[in-house]
Amino acid sequence: MPAGFQQLGGEVVTGTLALSVFTAVLGSLQFGYNIGVINAPQKIIEQDYNATWIHRYGEPIPSGSLTTLWSLSVAIFSIGGMLTSFCVGFISEWLGRRKAMLINNLLAFVGGGLMGMSKVSRSYEMMILGRFVIGGYCGLASGLTPMYVGEIAPTSLRGALGTLHQMAIVTGILIAQVLGLESLLGSQELWPVLMGLTVLPTVLQMALLPFCPESPRFLYIIRCQEHHAKSGLRRLTGRQEVGDMLAEMKEEKRRMDMERKVSILELFRSPLYRQPIIIAIMLQLSQQLSGVNAIFYYSTSIFTKAGVESPVYATIGAGVVNCAFTVVSLFLVERMGRRTLHMLGLSGMCFCAIIMTIALALLESVPWMSYISMLAIFGFVGFFEVGPGPIPWFFVAELFSQGPRPAAMAVAGFSNWTANFIIGMCFQYIADLSGPYVFLIFAVLLLFFLIFTFFKVPETRGKTFDQISANFHQPITRAGMDMDLDMDLDKPSTELDCLGEDGLN
Repeated sequence: MPAGFQQLGGEVVTGTLALSVFTAVLGSLQFGYNIGVINAPQKIIEQDYNATWIHRYGEPIPSGSLTTLWSLSVAIFSIGGMLTSFCVGFISEWLGRRKAMLINNLLAFVGGGLMGMSKVSRSYEMMILGRFVIGGYCGLASGLTPMYVGEIAPTSLRGALGTLHQMAIVTGILIAQVLGLESLLGSQELWPVLMGLTVLPTVLQMALLPFCPESPRFLYIIRCQEHHAKSGLRRLTGRQEVGDMLAEMKEEKRRMDMERKVSILELFRSPLYRQPIIIAIMLQLSQQLSGVNAIFYYSTSIFTKAGVESPVYATIGAGVVNCAFTVVSLFLVERMGRRTLHMLGLSGMCFCAIIMTIALALLESVPWMSYISMLAIFGFVGFFEVGPGPIPWFFVAELFSQGPRPAAMAVAGFSNWTANFIIGMCFQYIADLSGPYVFLIFAVLLLFFLIFTFFKVPETRGKTFDQISANFHQPITRAGMDMDLDMDLDKPSTELDCLGEDGLN
């Protein structure tokens, strides 16, 4: 086997494919980094806000104003993501997947620069604006990365490589947690470096993207550039003969040419797309409304009550669990399937949420329940990364053919960011009202998403995009859907398969 080629799950992974996936998920790494970076230095940044206020007005900042400024610094990240995620479809079609990722890095440079210079400029407005701009970057990256990876990945590796998007996100969160320690960059002097460090993966991605091919599916189906698509496929697969892959794209293009251009409104109006777009939205909501952010909100106080001297290190431990179980998902997703793993994750999280509720309710009277709470936290986070964490991101790209995919990714991304914003703004108020029983709300939501997944979500493992989308073009029952998808495994997926290998020559 030539150098630079490796075997994974029976499929050849070329150096170009590995480089392209790695380069793309650098955007996901920044996404995770900017989610986690704001938490550790909160008190120190608030002190700088106060110092800026005193410099301007000669008196300490009022408590209410400080709370407002800090809430805005955190929440405006989601607003930026909401706005740009809705533009993923248009931008990816206009510029192409690779060029869109390249130009998106300009937002990361601007956002990182604003945040990094906010202290020396004595401007919390720069910090807030920087968070908004970097949120805009992450909103585009959260759609462009899984779209690009899903389109360049071989069918048999699409799930495993798609999971790397979530793997990069949780790795970014963990890196931010570690670097945010006061002994590293989370100090009074160095926190601007911590915030501006996001430009480093930006530089690396901009340097590597020119060496990565554009998505062959985009080139062939959208731009009708068969020669460039063939060249990209040969680089990605290491094979000179790529007729079978082109035949699959040809069939998908033929079907797409028979349909009108799909707008976002058409996704909801057309019976062809209504079911898959509802599934896409529900999968994104199952991720954000699962309560995983609430778990991290409660973790520090629970670890403190459990007698942990440095709860920040225990929170980092939860981040390590995050990464470890994402790796588990990486190896299981092509063996057990997306639907099975998603249901396993949801059911495990539901069970852990119930245990968490019981443990928190009994915490005052039964001190050792704090250790049960710790185990429930780690279990909750672990089950999240098995299913609801990674799967919704690339599952959406699998549900749609090339025509409606960009619009669907935009709607799914907007749903995810909107739910993220709502949870960020509302959870603290709900927790104050409900106390430890807040997790019962999440347990009910998780049970609902589990039932929905069981009855409505198909298995997509090992299927071509065309096979998956074809199953929504007729009204079928849950059992029928599974049966059709299983039967499709034994059917030729393209015109070329019907002709046999001789048809290539």
